[in-house]
Amino acid sequence: MKFDESVYAYSAAIRWGDFEGAWTMVDPEYRKEHPITDLQLERYKQIQVSAYRDIATKNGPNGTVLREIFIGVINKHDMSERSTRYTERWRYDEATKTWWLTVGLPDFWQGE
Repeated sequence: MKFDESVYAYSAAIRWGDFEGAWTMVDPEYRKEHPITDLQLERYKQIQVSAYRDIATKNGPNGTVLREIFIGVINKHDMSERSTRYTERWRYDEATKTWWLTVGLPDFWQGE
């Protein structure tokens, strides 16, 4: 899969609230080391993504690609909105011909 297709599919999953689908695009090694819990998935169901914009994309070390992302988030319970930044790091796996996100899903609850 081409890089543009991978990041489009991932961003669409995030924008539409398909966090389980987005999780499948996270590097299998990361998923193994940081398994997502049912509680974490329930927390994702409590928010709505209102904005998802690529601010900057650049090449990183060892063939990785870094994307700085602006994300708007609405809390479904009280309708409050806030924004956050998130840095995606992608790597290409030649064996599977797949781009993998190596940093996990966005943490919308930083500092809570």
